Amino acid sequence: MADKKTAKVALHMIEPRATEKTYLEQAKRTYVFPIKLSTSKQEVIKMVEKEFNVTVTDVRSLIRNGKKTKFSKGKHAYPGITHRQDKKFAYVTLKEGDSIKVFEEPEKEEKKTVKPAKSAKKEDK
Repeated sequence: MADKKTAKVALHMIEPRATEKTYLEQAKRTYVFPIKLSTSKQEVIKMVEKEFNVTVTDVRSLIRNGKKTKFSKGKHAYPGITHRQDKKFAYVTLKEGDSIKVFEEPEKEEKKTVKPAKSAKKEDK
């Protein structure tokens, strides 16, 4: 039987972030993925390798704590403070030569060189 964690890995779709900061990280073959708080590094490796057919060499993860936000319910209600949800990100480094297409890049078309047509008249010698 499959583990519960393995079943979650198969169902979870993973997409890299497309921001300016992550674009600069791609030069170092590092891609940033938002993941669930309960996801481990081993699960991230399995998901990325399965989804994009690449080889992962390193995974670093971090949790960004949610910010405090103020709220008020009505004009005379006592304002309160709540927190936004925490977010977890995985920085995945790929093997030399592997890459993931994140940003829309126009495909480079090969320019066909047109050879001039030969003249229909053949020279008799």
